[in-house]
Formats: sequence, C-alpha cells, structure tokens
Amino acid sequence: MCNNHVKETINRRQALKGGAAVAVAAAAYGTTATDAMAASDPYADPKEPALPPSDMELDLKRAALVVTDPQIDFLSPNGVTWGVVGKSVEHHGTVENIERLFVAAKAREMTTAVSPHYYYPTDHGWRFEGALEKLMHKIGMFDRKDALSIEGFENSGADWMPQYKKYINDGKTIVTSPHKLYGNESNDLVLQLRKNKVDQIILAGMSANLCTESHMRELLEQGFEIAVVKDATAAAMLPEGDGYLAALTNFRYMANAVWTTEETVQRISTAS
Repeated sequence: MCNNHVKETINRRQALKGGAAVAVAAAAYGTTATDAMAASDPYADPKEPALPPSDMELDLKRAALVVTDPQIDFLSPNGVTWGVVGKSVEHHGTVENIERLFVAAKAREMTTAVSPHYYYPTDHGWRFEGALEKLMHKIGMFDRKDALSIEGFENSGADWMPQYKKYINDGKTIVTSPHKLYGNESNDLVLQLRKNKVDQIILAGMSANLCTESHMRELLEQGFEIAVVKDATAAAMLPEGDGYLAALTNFRYMANAVWTTEETVQRISTAS
C-alpha cells in the first residue's frame, strides 16, 4: 500500500511539473497574466457603479457558510491545477481567507457546509464530456479509488487542505455528497441546508467561475439569499480567459451581496 501511495504521489507531481496539459496552458499564459496584474488591478470595484447597492443583512439563525472544493488539487502547490490557478490563489490570498471564514463561522457556531468534488473510476467511463471535464479526468483531478473506501484518500488531491481539516472534521460541519460537474444539482446541499432552516448563504471556495459560480446560480434559483466572498475564491488563468474576472462580473450582477473576507468576518462577528 505504501509503495502504491508513493507511486501515486510521483505520478501526480509528474503531471503537475512535466507536461500535463494544464501546465502547458499555464506556461502559455503565465507571463501575460502576471504582467496584467502588476500593471493594474482588473478586479477593483467600479468607481461609479450602475447597479443598486446591496441591502443584505446577515442573520446567523438562518445563515450558513458554504465552501466549495476546499481541496488540495485546487489550493495547494502540490495540486494538479496549481499551474493555472496558483497565481490567482496567491493574488487573492484565497487559502488564508477561506480559513478566516472557517474560524469566524465556528466561533459563532454558524452552520457550515462543504460541497466537495470527487471522481470515482466509474466516472472515467463517461461517453461524452465538456472541455474541462476531459481535462480534469486526464490529469486525475479529485480522483478517489472507490466511493465506499478512503484507501489512498489521505493527502491525495481530493483531500481537504491540511489547515482546514480541524474545521471540517469537527463532527459539526456538513460534508455533502460530491458534486460531479460544477453546480450542486447533483448533490444533497440544498436538502442539508433546508433541514437546518438555512436560507442565507455566505459562499466561498473554488473555483470562481466554475463550481463557486454554479453553486451561486443554483442556490439563487432555489430561493437562497447569497453573499459571495470575492477574495475567498480564485480561478484558472488560461489563453481562453481569466476565470476569476469572468466570475466577478457575474457575482456583481447576480449575488445579493459581494463582500471581502474582512467585511464578512466583521459581519459574522457582530451579527445577531
């Protein structure tokens, strides 16, 4: 078992460093992305916004923190997507900001839920896939050996970031069944929230224009009031576009509120 784990670790590192499609894409875009960030802040709030300001008021009795995909493959340099998401994660301080949200929510005994992304061997038998599905399966993203076994799960790309484990594994955090594409339509998140009488959500996690935005859209359609924490997420930067910038536009257009981590932590600490 130990030898197999070592082989898996080596294979994952080879995928990350040596010729995986995701790394090639990063190399093609990396310099441009870095220069753009250095030159100006494309994510700054508009000086003269046209949309009405938010009037969302946090009510802890009916609120939950929901974090999408707080997993190694998205948030760690050892993850298979770091080549394309790493600059965005570091720019926004995403790893640290997600932890600040966990700390704040736990301090107020706030309902907390995590919506993870797992792929099992049978998922690799799908007969048609979108572009990112193909890429995720090719690089072994979020792979687990079996739906009913945790063999090889510990410290794999599908596992939680190590610093989050004490919050997620505390026996109080809701860990939903896995979502398979981007939104939560394929898991039990809505059921879990409704059973806890939650209708307000603070939304964070990975990645901005994929799972996080898709969760926002579905939860809005389900009648939840949602505040997205804009610096507690990040996204891939590819020749096809900056995923974070695409998501930020839709967060501003659609969410009930868009807050920073600092603002969110303050609201959680003072909410009744």
